[in-house]
Amino acid sequence: MKKLIIFLLTIAALYITESVQAQDAKDGDALIGIWEPSHGKARIKIDKIADKYYGRIVWLKEPNDPETGEPKLDKNNPDESMHSAPFRGYRMLKDFQYMGDGEWAEGTIYDPENGSTYSCVIKLEDENTLDIRGYIGVKTFGRSDVWKRLILKK
Repeated sequence: MKKLIIFLLTIAALYITESVQAQDAKDGDALIGIWEPSHGKARIKIDKIADKYYGRIVWLKEPNDPETGEPKLDKNNPDESMHSAPFRGYRMLKDFQYMGDGEWAEGTIYDPENGSTYSCVIKLEDENTLDIRGYIGVKTFGRSDVWKRLILKK
């Protein structure tokens, strides 16, 4: 009888653990969708690939270079091989992991206006609002932006 009780408790513990992990994965997917930074110059689509989250530029207010009429390119990137990469489709959020409690971390954000990549933390303020904080070294010394959801995850 004692073995049966231990067996049933073990099964129950495994079930509860799997349920919690499944709920965490579901909560992490709240980030998926199309978002607009406060400046309104771009729209970013955030997707999940394997167990990490990535965001790419899917729309630009001014998609073409005013001088050439061609699509805007990543001329400020420190990697010269990326200077011919168009902004539209560019993956600017990389490698985010869901940490629980509406926070994604361990990722980076790329700023195409200056060609810099920063460590980043994303916090879900509510269903349609993100607080994005890019920083170098310490979160205290960084810059935050508020992004608004345009389209729910699909």
